[in-house]
Amino acid sequence: MNLKKIVAAGIAAVCAVSMAACGGSGSGSSKVTDIQYKDIKLGQTGKDIKANLKLFSHRTDMLKNDYPGTTWKQYIAEFNKTYPNIKVTVEANSDYANSAMTRLQGGDWGDIMMIPAVDKAELQNYFISYGSLGDMNKEIKYAVNQSYQKKVYGVASVGNASGIVYNKRIFKEAGIDKLPTTPKEFISDLKAIKEKTKATPLYTNYAAGWTMGAWDAYIGGTATGDPNYMNNVFTHTKNPFKDPGDGTHAYNVYKILYDAVADGLTEDDYSTTDWETSKNKLNSGDIATMVLGSWAVSQIQSAGDNAKDVGYMPFPISVKGKQYATSASDYAYGINKNSSTTNQEAAMIFVKWLTEKSNYAYNEDGVSIAADDDKLPDLYSDFKNVKLIADEPAPDGEEDLFNDLNSDSELNINTGGDSRVQSIVEHAANKDESYNDLVKEWNQKWNDALDSEGVDTK
Repeated sequence: MNLKKIVAAGIAAVCAVSMAACGGSGSGSSKVTDIQYKDIKLGQTGKDIKANLKLFSHRTDMLKNDYPGTTWKQYIAEFNKTYPNIKVTVEANSDYANSAMTRLQGGDWGDIMMIPAVDKAELQNYFISYGSLGDMNKEIKYAVNQSYQKKVYGVASVGNASGIVYNKRIFKEAGIDKLPTTPKEFISDLKAIKEKTKATPLYTNYAAGWTMGAWDAYIGGTATGDPNYMNNVFTHTKNPFKDPGDGTHAYNVYKILYDAVADGLTEDDYSTTDWETSKNKLNSGDIATMVLGSWAVSQIQSAGDNAKDVGYMPFPISVKGKQYATSASDYAYGINKNSSTTNQEAAMIFVKWLTEKSNYAYNEDGVSIAADDDKLPDLYSDFKNVKLIADEPAPDGEEDLFNDLNSDSELNINTGGDSRVQSIVEHAANKDESYNDLVKEWNQKWNDALDSEGVDTK
């Protein structure tokens, strides 16, 4: 049994023995509120509630008064115009993926948290249900992502489409008048940027670690055009990292990174990259491209005086001549099962307000979570000919299969697999291991995991 499973099992055991041990503010209640997300009418429901809530978040930047976007303080002040008696305090951690798991085990995280990478079967041990999957699909996008046995335990904070942040001025200076749609075209454009401008063509952001995990987001629908791929195909495929021979799939996503580093199209010393200063450098044109989710665009636009130069392009892979972009949810709000029923109800009201009234998604240049809001922010102007697709859920009984295979293989795709992606940069720069040898290792680890879980393969 791997560490993640041990931690999850341990948390479940602690909660089973003592419900109070896993409580948040106002904890100690073994009851769960009867109110559901669909029942809440903002401005009417819960007007008489008095509560003090604590939100544990990954957004440390929004706690700073000089954050160029809307801060937590500003959101809460606006919320209190409608609900003056529901007070909200926010705590954030920059190493959220790890700290959230530890805090779950300790039970001191409060009333609302961004749900970390726990198995879906464990969701009910920590969080209340917002309602049935059928009802929640009518209310929000991505409802299935944090659901188990047809109940929804998390509401996404924002949706992101996968692409690449780029500097429009630098592309123009390099003579690039058409955005790349294939890996070959992208590498060619990076070479033109190196030859004709002073910008670093592709900045890896290696040193930050977590930034490297962004590459994992492109291997599903973006690279295959198949919304069923990640949860229904990948989980039953041997050698999923092999070269399909047509410029698609995971092989060609990660190969872009390997080739860019090997060809000298990235920073001179990957070990000295810096996330905070990189935002200003892309804004000013010292960097041409960075592979990050759309959430990064607003931060980079506000990091200097050249917001109009910062754009967002589709990831350069085409499937039979068509480009796709996976539209996926960011962290989702989960409400503590062991908070008081009053705090649970107040928390659900706050989450619904963030989703429907706060403009949070648009402010962060993301896809709105409200089911009836399909308007896209301006940053997706380069996605006019791109089809946005969301991953389809795993079949009943396989809700945790991807997580199990991911953990068994220790590849940690989309769950903190930063060191695996960093290794691509290291071996490409040091020229001590070929890309195909790396792929061979990943395939073996995944195949071994398939065997250990007894998965039928195609």
